[in-house]
Amino acid sequence: MAKSKQTSPKAAKAAAKTLSSKSTGKASKSAAGSALTQSKTRTETTSKKAATAASKVLRDGRTSTTSKSAAGSALSQKKK
Repeated sequence: MAKSKQTSPKAAKAAAKTLSSKSTGKASKSAAGSALTQSKTRTETTSKKAATAASKVLRDGRTSTTSKSAAGSALSQKKK
């Protein structure tokens, strides 16, 4: 069953900024896309692939705080 979490407006804005950046990596964009998808509905959850990408983004010291915000939001909505 899906968690009843939804991406906050602040995290959705960070995700949109991450997706529009030309210098953002593939993992960051994957996590941001997942977070943005979940900004309008509570029924979507983060896929295993997107969760792995989000985890990678959070562990990477070179990643911006904007990308990490989007990745954290996506990871918090992963099914257990």
